[in-house]
Order: sequence, then C-alpha cells, then structure tokens
Amino acid sequence: MFWTFVATVVCGLGAAGIALGIRAATRNTAPKWIIPVFAGAGMLGYLIYTEYTWYDHKQSRLPEEAVVVNTETDGIFWRPWTFVFPYVTAFSTVDTKSISRDTNSDDIVRFTLYRFEQKLADAVSHRIHIINCATRELVPLGSDGSPRIDNLKVLEPGDALYQTVCVE
Repeated sequence: MFWTFVATVVCGLGAAGIALGIRAATRNTAPKWIIPVFAGAGMLGYLIYTEYTWYDHKQSRLPEEAVVVNTETDGIFWRPWTFVFPYVTAFSTVDTKSISRDTNSDDIVRFTLYRFEQKLADAVSHRIHIINCATRELVPLGSDGSPRIDNLKVLEPGDALYQTVCVE
C-alpha cells in the first residue's frame, strides 16, 4: 500500500514534469492548467494500470502447485470504465499439495482453497474444504474441523475446481 502511494505520487510528478517541459518548449504559451491536469492524468493512469495488471502480477507470484480455479470480474460504479473493460478483482486457487483422499472412501477429497481479493489492501483468505467426487458436493470445514453442511454446494461436471481436485 505504501509503495503504491509512492509510485502514484512519482507518476504524478513525472507527468507534471512533462507538462512543465511542454510549457518551456512553447515559451510559456501553453496554459498553466496543463500542469495539474497532466499530474492528475499521470496518477489516474498509474492506478488504472495497477488495477488491470494486479491479477497477472499475483498469478506470476504463485507457486507451481497453486492452480487457479475461479476468477471474478466486477464493474465498479465509481470506475465507469470497468463496465466496458472489466478486470479481475478476485480469484481462487487450489493448493494441489494439500489434496488428500479420505482413508475410508476414495471419493472424499480434502483440500485447501485460497481466495485472493483486490481491495484497498490485498486480502488473502484460505479455507479447508471436502468434496465428494462421486456426487460433486463441495462442503467447507468449520474452524473446529466439522463440515458446514449449510454451505453445501453442488459443482457442475465441467467446473475447474472439480476437474482440478477430482479428475487429475
């Protein structure tokens, strides 16, 4: 967060410097208002750039055993360009090293699902889930290790999470 702020300020100062150069090249005939306009455009441009490259940057830092199984894109009201050009605001990954089969039944698989969200500060959460590969029923485990049946979800056969955990 701090380095994003520093980079944003530096981009604003750099763009304002370009505007000062334009004014100097035109012997101050260019209007003075281009300096703050360039500074604001530079800062806004950098922030938009970081929003759109966040997913690729995070994905490049994941270990090899992390498989992306879901991405979410949202249009945000105060960022109207996101309705035309949506970007990834959250994604989920499965740690393939955490996949383990139940000793009583080969159809029951336990794994860890990580969720990354782009917010004011990046958020990462993880939760252990179990899936019945025969019926495609996905159930998260509570903090005490018991299945949370009230959050049961049936996955589609082509779902990336199901394919990653059960088929491979």
